Amino acid sequence: MRYDHPVSLPTDEQIRALHERFAPTKGAFELVYTHCQIICEVAEQLLGRYPVPLDTALVRAGSLLHDIGVYRLYNDAGQLDHGTYVRHGILGHTMLRELGFPELVNRFCSHHTGVGLTRDDVVRQGLPLPVRDYTADTVEEQLVMYADKFHSKTTPPTFLTASSFAASVRRFGDDKVDRFAAMVKTFGEPDLISLSHRYRQPLV
Repeated sequence: MRYDHPVSLPTDEQIRALHERFAPTKGAFELVYTHCQIICEVAEQLLGRYPVPLDTALVRAGSLLHDIGVYRLYNDAGQLDHGTYVRHGILGHTMLRELGFPELVNRFCSHHTGVGLTRDDVVRQGLPLPVRDYTADTVEEQLVMYADKFHSKTTPPTFLTASSFAASVRRFGDDKVDRFAAMVKTFGEPDLISLSHRYRQPLV
């Protein structure tokens, strides 16, 4: 664990306050913030699997903030814009940058989608994003991206096994399946059964 951060990281309390500030409704807060808490727990389970010590404080901050941009996709009626959901990452990155957060934290928002979006993915899929790479470059970013694959903010919210996520990502190409398989090999699989029971959400 490293404590000598070159920048100041937000505390858990500060992060929760940001979620409460930007969430348009109580329901949106409960959905998004609970998801971020779950991803943080999954990531912390897997920290010890990597052979080199990781920046645990950064992983925690990144996990708890990675989806904060989702709040910007709610309309005045409290409905989520699923059609442009892929934009939530860059929206969150912009939100945090405008608040003065360091880039190493902001990147967790824009670099966690799928198993990493490349410039080619953006063009080929016609995604409503600036054409550039949105891939996880540090191991900490890779861990948060990976942990995020094990829980979905569906109705109802659901935990996903590694095999379930691999099946769902196959429609984007075998290269995405291979990329996910490499992350499984690197970090291992989390204990989702206990989380599923504690949060009372199904595991599929």
